[in-house]
Amino acid sequence: MLIVGLGNPGSTYANTRHNIGFMVIDELVRRTQASPISKASFEGELFKFKNHYLLKPMTFMNLSGRSVLAVKNFYKIDEVLVIHDDLDLPFGALRFKVGGGHGGHNGLKSIDEVISKEYARVRMGISKPSHRGEVVSYVLSPFSDVEKEHLESWIKAAADAVMKLDTMSLEDVSSQYSIKQI
Repeated sequence: MLIVGLGNPGSTYANTRHNIGFMVIDELVRRTQASPISKASFEGELFKFKNHYLLKPMTFMNLSGRSVLAVKNFYKIDEVLVIHDDLDLPFGALRFKVGGGHGGHNGLKSIDEVISKEYARVRMGISKPSHRGEVVSYVLSPFSDVEKEHLESWIKAAADAVMKLDTMSLEDVSSQYSIKQI
């Protein structure tokens, strides 16, 4: 399985809402002691543990699909799971699904364009800003102090769920690990 965490490269974006996927991948790498794989054509940070690959695309969000496609094709991987932030869910929500629309998320849109929409998703709710015109600045801003109090446990819950996909179906993981909000 290819497990992709979405985010943007660089220290400027490291602790932003849009990088929650990277944060979960970092937790999975730490837990599994996954080995790094270096190959420039993947355009991302890639790690391997057991028969799974963990990917943080380093292409910026709107080009994430390039990195996903390169790894997927090189290793001939059929099963893809994408971990991403979701404005349509309240902060702290954790949901799972296969397929669906991109909802304006440029990372998902990029992936949809190159591998289709039929991949599993871990949706991590970040809530919406008060005004629609603030979406870009909102997703690229750090979590609030109140949100930071729950961030570590939420990231660990998402990592727990992803780890269970080794032995459980997505439906079973969803019923056991979904969180409505923190």
